[in-house]
Amino acid sequence: MLVTFDKTSFSYGDNLIFSDVSFAVNEGERIGLVGANGEGKTTLIKLMLGEFEAESGQIIKKNGARIGYLEQNGGYSSGNTVYEEMLEVFKSELSAVEKLENLSRRLADIKEYTPEYAALSAQIEKLNGYISANDCYNAEIKIKTVLNGMGFLGRYEQRIDTMSGGEKTRLKLARLLLEEPDFLILDEPTNHLDISTLFWLEEYLAAFKGAVLVVSHDRYFLDKVTQRIIEIENKKVVSFSGNYSKYKILKAERNARLLKEYEAQQEERAKLQDYVDRNIVRATTAKSAQSRVKQLEKMEILEKPYTPPKAPKYKFSYEFTPYENVLEIKGLNLEIGGKRLISAGQLEIKRGEKVALVGENGTGKSTLLKAVMGGGNRAIEVGRLVKLAFYDQEGANLDGDNTVIAELWERHVGLTQTEIRSALARCGLFEEDMQKPVKALSGGERAKLALCILECEHGNTLLLDEPTNHLDLPARESLEAALKEFDGTLLFVSHDRYFLNALAQKTVEIENGKLNVFDGGYAAFNEWKRGLNEQKIRREQEEKFARERGEKESSFRSKKERAEDAKKKARIKEIERSISALEEEENSLNAKLADPEITADYKKLNEITLRLQAIKLQLDALYSEYETVLE
Repeated sequence: MLVTFDKTSFSYGDNLIFSDVSFAVNEGERIGLVGANGEGKTTLIKLMLGEFEAESGQIIKKNGARIGYLEQNGGYSSGNTVYEEMLEVFKSELSAVEKLENLSRRLADIKEYTPEYAALSAQIEKLNGYISANDCYNAEIKIKTVLNGMGFLGRYEQRIDTMSGGEKTRLKLARLLLEEPDFLILDEPTNHLDISTLFWLEEYLAAFKGAVLVVSHDRYFLDKVTQRIIEIENKKVVSFSGNYSKYKILKAERNARLLKEYEAQQEERAKLQDYVDRNIVRATTAKSAQSRVKQLEKMEILEKPYTPPKAPKYKFSYEFTPYENVLEIKGLNLEIGGKRLISAGQLEIKRGEKVALVGENGTGKSTLLKAVMGGGNRAIEVGRLVKLAFYDQEGANLDGDNTVIAELWERHVGLTQTEIRSALARCGLFEEDMQKPVKALSGGERAKLALCILECEHGNTLLLDEPTNHLDLPARESLEAALKEFDGTLLFVSHDRYFLNALAQKTVEIENGKLNVFDGGYAAFNEWKRGLNEQKIRREQEEKFARERGEKESSFRSKKERAEDAKKKARIKEIERSISALEEEENSLNAKLADPEITADYKKLNEITLRLQAIKLQLDALYSEYETVLE
């Protein structure tokens, strides 16, 4: 076990955060830590790190265990380049390789069978053992693999102090992955990652040797990465086996069972007390009444199950229906700051369609939404009776000096104060929030205010730029449900893959300055995209192998070499058939993972995941043999 909490309690002054907490983190575990904002997730992490001390109970950590921690907005303050910073992780390994090279040069100048030769040989042998055990020769390969996967390809020489806060956080995560701690703690690691990087990180963590604890609002990420969920709620910590989807089922079952047990006990206590009240004063029944009093006294009182605060309740409606053609984009050229984002873009959106806009960070998704909302571009035509309503992830349309109630009321002066307060409360902002200045709100509170404003605009076409950012899991699920019920038109940007899968009927990707339109949901789009990438990789490999085969064939001289070549060709065909069959099975299994019925069935999901891992190992071995056979 890496970390053990034994009946641990912690308070901030008189404010109890949690009490009597007992759980353990085992080596190699994958854990998701969930709970509403303010429940104590960060506090629990600080106790693990030793930055806070428990008020009672104890926290036991394995001696020598290395813990890596990524704070939610933690980054670097460094004058190094990206690559220099990553080289710091392997300073000892690279020093050992350099030392070995120096010793080998010295050894070449010394006569054999001398004491000096023997001593130097012993040093080299010891150093070789260290290099082999620590995989020192692959240090630079590891660095490039992680940097490329985390989106730093072509940016190795960029100075860290010129980066944005989000880029620094992403780079800190890259370094933590390279350090390979025994226990990796990640607080909202997906906040600054685009979808392709998220997929890469999920695969990397699947092969990570250490334990991982993740705090995240990304339900898809939690499902892919975690095998256990630890929940903090109402000052208690409860552990559930399985990923996030399984946790939702187990929690509902647990709550139903606890409520049933509580109600049954309350009913039994009421019956006993009623008997006592009716019979305690009667001489003939006083003895049996006293017996029931003792039963009541001995009974261990069950605590009434906690009912969490209601999640925000969103509802989107509109006053009039637009014509069928809601949005038409023809020959759109879009640029910002002199940088061309989209060239000759084409897109049509019909009434009632829910369209996801995807692409890597910086490709122009938000800019396109703002161009549609702003009007004035001849290439963008909005249909008749279309009423646009825009959710801006940056909250730029909010007045920071306004109070919460004034920010909504000034936009809708025809509503009564009661109607304004009711709307805000339904969206998760209550009496104590009404007079707060907007600039003092947390990210989640600002998001709820912006969504309330969006609701009250009654747009029949909603443009949403990362609407789930800053929302906790209950609020995300509530928003998702409301938008599913909305029968108007949606054009939205999101990195939340659960959200994308639930809503998108059409997927538009911005890539290399083009609008690529896929007539299908996000899961189907992603599978199609994966297939295109695999075809591209396979084609490049086949071209490479063909060139290498041609070069080798031209150098064959003897009958023996031709026989060996024929044997290699036969094996190559056999390997290619095996690879093709495995890849076909892998694609079929990945398609099943997009099925909600499969993801809700933990047993089936686990079987598919295990088979996919086995296929990956087989493919790695076959590709390795393929390259060896071609040498």
